[in-house]
Amino acid sequence: MSTPPLKSGIFHQADLFAGLADADQQTIQWAAKPHQVEKGGFFFYQGDPALQVLLLTAGRVRLAQVTPDGQQVVLNLISAGAIFGIISVIQATDYPVSAQAMEDSTALVWPRQIMMQLVEKFPPLALNAMRLMADHIQETQNRLRELSTERVERRLARTLLRLAAQTGVKTPEGVQIGLPLTRQDLAEMIGTTLYTVSRILSQWEGQGLVRSGRERVIIRFPHGLVAIAEDLPARD
Repeated sequence: MSTPPLKSGIFHQADLFAGLADADQQTIQWAAKPHQVEKGGFFFYQGDPALQVLLLTAGRVRLAQVTPDGQQVVLNLISAGAIFGIISVIQATDYPVSAQAMEDSTALVWPRQIMMQLVEKFPPLALNAMRLMADHIQETQNRLRELSTERVERRLARTLLRLAAQTGVKTPEGVQIGLPLTRQDLAEMIGTTLYTVSRILSQWEGQGLVRSGRERVIIRFPHGLVAIAEDLPARD
């Protein structure tokens, strides 16, 4: 089945296709096939052979990794417009994470063999893929540094601010993170327990910094979270 052109600018905004002419982007897009996954399902599992590159066109996806001791760590939550599975362009290997749909989601999918042919035809794809991988490595290094050196409160504040910058929607109450986000998700993102996240969020709610509910977080006072994230001294 052919892949129809996207109605939005999602494809053109994807970093993997930056610098390519519109006609070239159209050729690449038509080489993909749409793939739908229902909420709770997986696009791929950690340890599966990395055989596809994907562009999320609708929905939300959780990228998570299970550590050798069995602990699940959420590395990222992505929304429409994000490229994932990019490691398959760099080398023949296994996926280091699982990609689970947080809601009904759709992605354009390029088999590795097809993508490698496109890379040969359109060399900018290779450079863009390397840049994306470098960004992922840098982000992972930053996360590891945060986990090993920063207090839990700082890690949680940084995570909420990062998600707000990526998906935030302004509301009368403040900036609502545009993801179905549970406290367990947050705990797995910052390497702590559900109890600790619940305690901190309850404390911040009492201070008027945030408001949290079932799969929802609203940042009511962003400057307060910035002060925590940057470990700034409290004002008198």
